[in-house]
Amino acid sequence: MRTVFHSEQLGYTGHQLRSHWIYETFGIQGDVIVAFRGPCRVELSEMVDREDVLAGKDIRAAEMLHLIAEHFDRDLIRAVLRQRLLICTIAERLQRTPGVPVLRRDGDDLYVDERKLTVSIATASPVSTLIHVGINVDASGAPVAAVGLGEWGIDVDALAQELLGAYAEEAEDIYLATCKVRGVQ
Repeated sequence: MRTVFHSEQLGYTGHQLRSHWIYETFGIQGDVIVAFRGPCRVELSEMVDREDVLAGKDIRAAEMLHLIAEHFDRDLIRAVLRQRLLICTIAERLQRTPGVPVLRRDGDDLYVDERKLTVSIATASPVSTLIHVGINVDASGAPVAAVGLGEWGIDVDALAQELLGAYAEEAEDIYLATCKVRGVQ
């Protein structure tokens, strides 16, 4: 699993959640996860989550840390499991940080009390599965009660690089775990 940390601001519109966007944008082929910071504004026309579309809920925030992963398989259940693993990894890393309040995971999102910290979705394309996680840095403009990393003084770039490494390491470890067992009958 390859990783890319893009240090320049890049807005997220939902258009990026498509096969080969990472390859076309950063020149990296194969299973990869990329992190970048920037504003978020996903209009209903770009929304993948049909539940949110039916409820008329768009996604916005002044700044998020965005993580997009692409895996070249088409197993949506596996993608959702990877998404949940990424969310748990984020929570685990943040809970080790002094000053971060207790986080609560509800499905594929993290909350502080009733304030939302993340947005997240997993989907499939004709050639791959994709995951997007947005972690609020500055939650201004969010359409729901939200909290951001900026409230806790977190070094967002350092967190991004740590999360990239942790996810890639976990993906490799999972793969190696499948290589060490013998089949049973």
